[in-house]
Amino acid sequence: MLTPVQQAITLLGDTLLAVWRGTRRGWQFRPQDFARILADASARALLIVLVVNVLVGAIIAFVGAVQLLKFGAGIFVADLVAIAISREMAAVITAVVMCGRTGAAFAAELATMQANEEIDALAVLGLNAVDYLVLPRVLTLLFMMPLLYLFACVGGLVGGFAVSSSLLDLAPIAYFDRSVAALTYTHLGLGFFKSMAFGLLVSLAACFHGLYAPRNAAGVGSATTHAVVAGIVGVIALDAVFAVCADALGI
Repeated sequence: MLTPVQQAITLLGDTLLAVWRGTRRGWQFRPQDFARILADASARALLIVLVVNVLVGAIIAFVGAVQLLKFGAGIFVADLVAIAISREMAAVITAVVMCGRTGAAFAAELATMQANEEIDALAVLGLNAVDYLVLPRVLTLLFMMPLLYLFACVGGLVGGFAVSSSLLDLAPIAYFDRSVAALTYTHLGLGFFKSMAFGLLVSLAACFHGLYAPRNAAGVGSATTHAVVAGIVGVIALDAVFAVCADALGI
């Protein structure tokens, strides 16, 4: 009997091997399944991602404006919002939202298939569950998270501008110029790379808890809860690692 750590390492290795097989011999999962998962993790998730990031951008701008106005530096709220959103908050908040929305759905779906012995049926037919079930979900979040991150950046900047224009009475062109000056390729590239890593983490955590869920109704709920908790904690811990590495590299 494998320990949870060994099971996680095994799943990661199987997923990497499935990617290698897919790139060389063609993907084994059904295109219609991949399209369904892709739509659920992209267009259907866009609204909630935008709403949350607009609110986060507005909160950052409000807190920054209250403090910076004391020093007559209200214009630098644009810099604060642009850097905080592009470098940290857009990627992290989007990952947390997707973990609670899409990651939970992945875990519940796979746990239900486990309880109904559908995954065992795939094994009896000689089909690899990782190729057919895990890989499309991992690829979906790996590809979609960076795109959602870009929309999240736009939403955060809009939220920050809405608050700044009301509190600071800034001209739109002045706020726009400061934001563009602060948005360097370094900040955007770091956030983009983070979003890819977070997507991989969230999808693997959800698939892991779904595949190894107990074979009963309570196991579905347990798998969903564990997937969300593990995903959110993992995202925050991984973001801390990124912060330390970025500081060490001077990024």
